[in-house]
Amino acid sequence: MNVNLTAIIKSHPGKEDALKEVLLELVKGSTTEEACLKYDLHQAADEPNVFIFHEIWRSPAELDAHGQTPHIAKFVKDSEALLLEPVKVYITNKLT
Repeated sequence: MNVNLTAIIKSHPGKEDALKEVLLELVKGSTTEEACLKYDLHQAADEPNVFIFHEIWRSPAELDAHGQTPHIAKFVKDSEALLLEPVKVYITNKLT
């Protein structure tokens, strides 16, 4: 069963560009994973420090494995000083 996920990530004001670079590197690594069916990164037009991922993973187990990858570990390390608050992750159910 596919897993739909939305993650909301906020940078400290003035750190948007630095966080964007870190997130784009995360996209490169994550999209190479076979279980990654969708990994779209968005930036809020009216709040440039807000980034949103829309993801689809092939299974819950493979999503868990994604959390253990080197690119996730690198993201955690590289984003630590840039994040305004902890990343908010929502597992969602597609309605349409």
